[in-house]
Amino acid sequence: MKILVINAGSSSLKFQLLDMSDNESVLAKGICEKIGLKNGFVKYQNYKGYEKKFLVHLKNHEEAFSFVKNLFLDKKYGVIKHLEEIVAVGHRVVQGGEEFSKPTLINKHLISIVKKLTPIAPIHNPANLHMILACQAVFGEKFPQIAVFDTAFHSTLPPKAYIYSLPYEFYEKYGVRKYGYHGISHYYVSNECAKLLNKDIKDTKIITCHLGNGASISAIKGGKSMDTTMGFTPADGIIMGTRSGSLDPGIITFVCEKNNISMHDFNKIVNKNSGLLGVSGVSNDAREILKEASLGNKRAILAHDIFCYQVMKSIASYIAVLGGCDAIVFTGGIGENRFEYRNTICDSLSFMGIKIDKNLNKLTVDGKQAEISDGESSVKIFVIPTNEEIVIARETLSILKRIRV
Repeated sequence: MKILVINAGSSSLKFQLLDMSDNESVLAKGICEKIGLKNGFVKYQNYKGYEKKFLVHLKNHEEAFSFVKNLFLDKKYGVIKHLEEIVAVGHRVVQGGEEFSKPTLINKHLISIVKKLTPIAPIHNPANLHMILACQAVFGEKFPQIAVFDTAFHSTLPPKAYIYSLPYEFYEKYGVRKYGYHGISHYYVSNECAKLLNKDIKDTKIITCHLGNGASISAIKGGKSMDTTMGFTPADGIIMGTRSGSLDPGIITFVCEKNNISMHDFNKIVNKNSGLLGVSGVSNDAREILKEASLGNKRAILAHDIFCYQVMKSIASYIAVLGGCDAIVFTGGIGENRFEYRNTICDSLSFMGIKIDKNLNKLTVDGKQAEISDGESSVKIFVIPTNEEIVIARETLSILKRIRV
C-alpha cells in the first residue's frame, strides 16, 4: 500500500511516498522550496540512491505538486508506473481547532473549518488547503485524503492550561485558547522515548523540546500533553527563528502608536522579523548565529543566550507541571544538530541533578539518535530525530482500513 505524505508550508512542500506494506519503506522523498519565487528548487531522492536538485520556477503549490507527481512517474527518476498505485494522501494540517482532535477523512466540512481557522494559522492553513485542493484536482474528489492535525495531540490539555485570563466570552465566542502546535512531532518522539526508557508510555513523564526555526516544548504525562509553550497561534511561546514568542500585550499598542503601523503590520513583524533574526541582526539560522557569536558578535551571543535561557526556563517549569521527570528529549533542526545549544541548556539545569555527557552530546548530530545524559544524571536526556511523516502515514493507513471495511 503506497501512501503519499504531504507537509506544505507557505512557500514549501515536503513530500514522502511510502510503501506501508513493505516495512514502511520510503520510496521517494524531498522538498520544493521557494515556491512562487524565480530561484525556486526541488530536492529529490529515491530508494535507489538517486539524488538530484532541480532549479525550477514553481508559481504556486499546484505547480509544485504537478512537478513532484511527474518525478514519481519519470522513467529515470520515478518509483511508480501509474498514479493508481497511490491509495491515499495524508496531509499535515497545522490548525484543526477544538473540532478535530484526531486524524480525519477530508471532506467539504473539514475544508470549510480549516479555511475558517486560517486567521489563527495564517502561514500554514492556506498552504495546507492549497495542497488538499491540488491533490483533489489530480486524484479526484472521492480519492481518500486524510488530515492529521498538529493541534490534535494537545487536545488533552486541561482547562487550567489552555484558558487565557481574558473575559471568558472570548473563548466561548471566538475560540480564543491555547491550542499548541508541533503535536505530531511531540507525539512521535515521546513514544520513541518511552521505548528507549523500556517503559509503557502510560507510566512516563517526558518533556519534549522541538527546537528549530519554529520551536515549542511540551510536558507529556502518560502519553498525554499536559502543557505546551505555543498558544493560540504558532507565534507564542519561546523565541524562534523569526517569531518573537510570548510578548507583553502592552508592547503591541505602544509600538503601533509610536511607528504609526497597523496591527496587521505588527503581526508580520512578530512572525517574520523577530526572534533570533530580530535580536541578532544576523540570521534566523542557529549555525550562522553560533558562527557570529564565536567571533564576538554581542547580539549573536545575546540571541543564543535568550534562546537557551527560555528553553531552560520552560523545562524547569514543566518538571513542576509533571511532578517530576523521567526524560528530556531534544528534536527538530536545532535540537537534533546543535550540540552547543544542548550543552548550554542542560548545564543551566545542573542544579536539579540534570547532567549531560559532553562527549556523547558532541557526537550526536546529523540525524543520530542517542542518550546523551551522564550516568549520574537525575533525568535521562535523549536526542531523537523526529519523523512526522511516518506518523501521518500510519494514521492515514489506519483510517483507510477503517473506511474500507
